[in-house]
Amino acid sequence: MTNRRSTFHILLLTCLIPVFAWSVINCRDMLTWVLEATPVMIAIPLLIFLYRRFRLTSLVYILIWIHLIILLVGAHYTYAEMPLFNWIRDTFDLSRNHYDRVGHFAQGFVPAMIAREVLLRKSPLQKGKWLAFIVVSICLSISAMYELLEWTAAITASDATVSFLATQGDQWDTQKDMLLCLIGTIAALLTLPRIHDRQLKKLTEAETATSQRQCAEV
Repeated sequence: MTNRRSTFHILLLTCLIPVFAWSVINCRDMLTWVLEATPVMIAIPLLIFLYRRFRLTSLVYILIWIHLIILLVGAHYTYAEMPLFNWIRDTFDLSRNHYDRVGHFAQGFVPAMIAREVLLRKSPLQKGKWLAFIVVSICLSISAMYELLEWTAAITASDATVSFLATQGDQWDTQKDMLLCLIGTIAALLTLPRIHDRQLKKLTEAETATSQRQCAEV
């Protein structure tokens, strides 16, 4: 079972490589791409480095994979010019391209499950209200930190940072982004814990079996 999971995780990483290459090749603006794709370039090496030391559940790896693709697509087009959401905007007569809203929803949805897993496995916290409260707080902190990063980029006043901000003339864009992150976090905590708990149990059992086998070999 462990080898099967490892193969699946390697497959996820392998499928991400062509998406990464497509994202950078002929991207709309290279500096904007770097700004948008930096989380991806940090996350992939970090996950590979930690894989043997702290292997996550397959559910969390799938969510991370989806989130990285969202980021890479946004980096390629810039969030305000993603073609599918331009079509949605024009077809339904919307005020703006809403692809960045998808990104900020994911910014809460995915980190919520990462934080939940790390806290359950590496802290004394148990499932319950305090765990949920701390997960929400962590995700909102990440969102606030990202908005501060965008503000820092904005004061450079370059064309690339305007694309990076993707406010599209909305003066409340920052607040809406953080709200979407909060909604994503709550949605994850309401819909995924049962599946997550089952995978955590299997992962713990597999780690225990591996540890016992290693002790027996010694």
